[in-house]
Amino acid sequence: MNSFRGVFLVGFLACLSMLLIAGYFQFIERLEPCPLCILQRVMVFVAGVFFLIGAIHNPVTTGRRVYGFLVLLAAGIGAAISARHVWIQNLPEDQVPSCGPGLNFILENFPLSQAVDMVLKGSGECADVLWTFLNLSIPAWTFIAFIVMCLVGLKQLFGHHKHPDFI
Repeated sequence: MNSFRGVFLVGFLACLSMLLIAGYFQFIERLEPCPLCILQRVMVFVAGVFFLIGAIHNPVTTGRRVYGFLVLLAAGIGAAISARHVWIQNLPEDQVPSCGPGLNFILENFPLSQAVDMVLKGSGECADVLWTFLNLSIPAWTFIAFIVMCLVGLKQLFGHHKHPDFI
């Protein structure tokens, strides 16, 4: 699939699928997401919105670079959060941070900058590996997905875009 619209539509559908799978794990399998999981979901949602808007808009040259940058930005932030989560999951047991308050409590009781800092430090529940596939946890699979999204964004940002023929 070489068309910008097609690639961005597939990107949107991938993000939608990730969010539906996350919902399945939370509401059907009863796996409660930690604060880092929730932040990753937010970044999947943001990337998905950029993919959808880009697919609907289907711009030429500069617009493709703009959407590529936005996807790269959202996916890059998501990849950093996922990488941090995987790192916390692989800490020795004696170095795992203690469990902290839930995300709602943090957001309601601390300034945003301090809340983000607290969430990114992680807590004990972030170290729990509740599900694996091919020996990789959910945050590891999410990291891989974010890296693929980054590659799509980079291709649009730095790729060669031909001007359409107006006949």
